[in-house]
Amino acid sequence: MSNGTKVLLVEDDDKLRNTIQDYLQMNCFSVTACADGTSALYCFENEAPFNIVLLDGMLPDIDGFDVLTKIRETSDVPVIILSARESERDQLRGFHLGADNYITKPFLLSVLKEHINALLTRSGHTKENKTHLTRGALKLNTAHRKVYLDGRLINTTPREYDLLLFFMENERIVMSRDTILDRVWGDSYFGDLRTVDTIVKQLRKKLNGHNNYIVSVYGIGYKFEVSDEK
Repeated sequence: MSNGTKVLLVEDDDKLRNTIQDYLQMNCFSVTACADGTSALYCFENEAPFNIVLLDGMLPDIDGFDVLTKIRETSDVPVIILSARESERDQLRGFHLGADNYITKPFLLSVLKEHINALLTRSGHTKENKTHLTRGALKLNTAHRKVYLDGRLINTTPREYDLLLFFMENERIVMSRDTILDRVWGDSYFGDLRTVDTIVKQLRKKLNGHNNYIVSVYGIGYKFEVSDEK
């Protein structure tokens, strides 16, 4: 998994940045390390495409969440937030802005590597021979990770896209929040079950008149179901 993987590491703490960089390079990752948001955005825009971004949530010049917002304007590259901010509010904000994972400090380097590998595996699983998936008014272009509703492109975060794809591929199957977290976020993710509810809420808003496609199943979780539509 790691051979040839290009990582953009953004961390203002010199010791931690060097430690992460050394560890990942020993595991055959190619790492570009930046100490602030300005240099990170420059590298992201001007260097070879990165496979994943490790982004400190607290940077000296530009807030890490603002860096994430800028990245999401042009790219759906997987992003892992590394932050000392532990509050639920901060974690949910990170996911809302498009983070694929959120790891609070301190953390084990071996665990970080597993998060990276799991995320890279998930981000690659949608590259199938079948490039379009249609359910009702929804159409997904899986080759380019685009979502269309009634023929109009709607913007989704990478996590929203992954969850919607998972729902559409498993239509009419009732799934618990635990199952959804495991299949979409990966078994290396140790987040709150309410994270699923948050992403579902965001998706329903974007589905507008078709938000009934995602059905709440009391006491269990959710299922995706498209009723006959006129």
